[in-house]
Parts: sequence; C-alpha cells; structure tokens
Amino acid sequence: QLQASGGGLVQAGGSLRLSCAASGRTFGSYGMGWFRQAPGKGREFVAAVSWNGRSTTYADSVRGRFTISRGNAKNTVYLQMNSLKPEDTAVYYCAGNRRLYSGPYDRDTQYDYWGQGTQVTVSS
Repeated sequence: QLQASGGGLVQAGGSLRLSCAASGRTFGSYGMGWFRQAPGKGREFVAAVSWNGRSTTYADSVRGRFTISRGNAKNTVYLQMNSLKPEDTAVYYCAGNRRLYSGPYDRDTQYDYWGQGTQVTVSS
C-alpha cells in the first residue's frame, strides 16, 4: 500500500513537500509517480521517477518548479513543489507499478498501485 502525506494550504509562490511511503510491499525496484486531480477535472500526470531514481520525467506545467526523488531506501518517494500556483490546487496521488526495474512512466494506465491522495490548496 501507498500512503501520501504532506498536503496542505499554502499561498501562491510557496512550497510544499509531499511524501509517499510504501508499506506491505517494497517498491524499491519499481517505477513510481505522482498524479493529481482538480475538482471537475480528470486525473493528470505530474512527475515520475525510475526504479533507481536516475531518470525522471515531468508534465510541462510543473517542469522547473517540481522535483521528484526517491528516499535512500528507495521505498519512499517525494515531490518537492516550489513556486506553487493556484492552478496546482488538486488532490495529489502517488502511484507505483509492478514492472521490475522500470520507469519513469507518465500514463496512469502504467501504474498498478495507488495511494489515497493528499489535498494541496494554493491560495492567490
């Protein structure tokens, strides 16, 4: 299972760091990613990291502002979000796949496990 945390309310221009911790299963050898869903919109890709943390990919809307990384034990994934904008407001979900030594993937269909989501609200 995946547990996302770190969301909250922040002013535009501020920063937040999201965390995704795995339990019951190790994701250290699998690609992981972050997606988000704003009210009334579909789920969209945000960022993804390969199984070893060496490759990353980002949505155009967040590139240069967000950074995805893996913890030392590789079983935790972080999303550092800087220069936040009101349009970043959404529920953020972490996801993991089950293809060994894989990633990064930018499509939600490529992920097999999902966390419960954490709310990020950016005020103007």
